[in-house]
Amino acid sequence: MAVLPGITTSSSVNGSQVLEKVYQGRQTYEFREGFNIPLHPHDVWIVCRGVVQLNTFHGDGNEAILGLVYPDMPFGVPLTQVDPYEAIGLTNVVLMRVSQQEIERSLHLSQWMLVQLQKRLQQTEAFLALNSQRRVGDRLQQLLLLLTKDVGEVIPEGMRLKVRFTHQQLAELVGTTRISVTRILGSFRKEGWLSIDGTRHFVIHESSVVDLQ
Repeated sequence: MAVLPGITTSSSVNGSQVLEKVYQGRQTYEFREGFNIPLHPHDVWIVCRGVVQLNTFHGDGNEAILGLVYPDMPFGVPLTQVDPYEAIGLTNVVLMRVSQQEIERSLHLSQWMLVQLQKRLQQTEAFLALNSQRRVGDRLQQLLLLLTKDVGEVIPEGMRLKVRFTHQQLAELVGTTRISVTRILGSFRKEGWLSIDGTRHFVIHESSVVDLQ
């Protein structure tokens, strides 16, 4: 594949090296779980540690989750046209703040940003795809499997989600009610596909077969 002069492919962008240079001497900001993260019109936040939940609100006041932002991924007002737009720490988070002007001036940082935005786009498409499924049980199961790829860790029992999700958060992600999620999760547990550990984290047992009827 031909590459234009001065342009590298996404696979050649070493994100770790780029971020190490950006991190040097730069202040980081810590926010506790549930804190509403301040957003600035010309600055982008980069997640160093933790998970951030992006929200908007409908005219009736109901909240809608736009996506989840994981370590090394960016978010902020310059990257969205959604209004209102809100960012909340789903866990305790450590963030770094970079100006839009700095990103535009740095070739390596711009290329790194492109790679990370590609990941955000892939996540958005995955959420749209799972929400196109008719049955809520199918949507919830696919969501949990998707989360194992992003925040899952292998344990002897299966895949454990390192982040605690509430039934309400899962309901908003799959477009249903908290009561429906609670009922379906109960079915998953009864069938042996899902369990909850002592710290209230979900554990997915993928080898089990679930009847979602």
